[in-house]
Amino acid sequence: MGRRTFSLILATIGLAWFSAAARAADPAFVHPGLLVTQSDLDRAKQQVEKGASPWTEDWKLLQSNSHDSLKWSPQPESVVVRGSSGNRHDENYRHLFNDIAAAYADVLDWKISGDTAKADKAVQILNAWSSVLSQITGTNDKYLASGIYGYEIANAAEILRTYPGWSPKDFKRFQDMMLRVFYPMNRDFLAGHNNAAIDHYWANWDLANDASMIAIGVLTDRRDIYRQAVAYYLHGAGNGSIKHLVWKLYEDGTGQWQESGRDQGHTLLGIGLAGSICQMAWNQGDDLFGVDDNRLLKGAEYVAKYNLGHDVPYTPYTNSDVTQKIISADSRGGKRPTWELIYNHYVVLKGLKAPYVTQYAALVRPEGGGGDYGPNSGGFDALGYGTLTFTLRPVAVPQDAVPAH
Repeated sequence: MGRRTFSLILATIGLAWFSAAARAADPAFVHPGLLVTQSDLDRAKQQVEKGASPWTEDWKLLQSNSHDSLKWSPQPESVVVRGSSGNRHDENYRHLFNDIAAAYADVLDWKISGDTAKADKAVQILNAWSSVLSQITGTNDKYLASGIYGYEIANAAEILRTYPGWSPKDFKRFQDMMLRVFYPMNRDFLAGHNNAAIDHYWANWDLANDASMIAIGVLTDRRDIYRQAVAYYLHGAGNGSIKHLVWKLYEDGTGQWQESGRDQGHTLLGIGLAGSICQMAWNQGDDLFGVDDNRLLKGAEYVAKYNLGHDVPYTPYTNSDVTQKIISADSRGGKRPTWELIYNHYVVLKGLKAPYVTQYAALVRPEGGGGDYGPNSGGFDALGYGTLTFTLRPVAVPQDAVPAH
């Protein structure tokens, strides 16, 4: 039995069932080992140094992003607010997502260019936040912040942990912040869904908090947290677990996405979050991509096909709050930097056919980062630069990579 299969079986059982002896036998986490590994970074560096396409095009996009700058000044907050009732605090969460985008751009730049000044800037940003952040609050949207920004900032830190200039004391303080501020919110949301009906919250709420939890598990070397996240993706009761996420399978090999009747912006967000969960687990030896005969790929093909302008089958969706009789065309055809990850895993690495994912990846390539997709929070919902970090070999642009609508 291979390591991936063995680890996945363990994760599905659930944390409470493991003996101390079984936990002691766990392999050490791979570091860096969230969205990207050292081999991914080495490959990107080598290809950029050769001037190879499409890595070089994305590298230029990274360098032209205003967040990748030594002049960047972090704006840490002791209390981050997303969603305000108007009588407590003004929303300030854009400070967090902009600083995360800057830190992530800096660590990628450092790893590829070797410029330690960029690593020092990332250290400055992450230290600024770990020194003061004590709470995330606001309306229910605070759980989107705990999820999306939790997994994103953990990814920046996971790469930076290899930098000798980030002191062990400061790194430990950052880990403690993740365990004290982000993880309890992630855990409590997935366990209780903010005291709402189990199907009330859309899939992206679950996915965001699950992504944060799996990232924190690796970053802090907490195998118990990592297991909780993997187990939820596989068997969780909410809409973010894989069989609720891709809830209806069709004979054409596609699967209907849980938010397809809501709008396409949130559906595309879900693709990025689910792909990130699977990628982080993959880099730790667990194949969530392949679960239930590549169920995530079936959902991704469905979403890509519709957003490229083609018709797809649709089954009316009903939960505790709504009945959606038709698929939503709202925000159809949006561009988010999430497709290279899906494409390179399923098509390039595993050799599976995914014509619509392939077309969408070509349409969005090269993938930018935070700030390249607008100034609001939606433009920072993915870390981006996937063409640089996930591309495994040079790619040809499909002739049919133009939307049908």
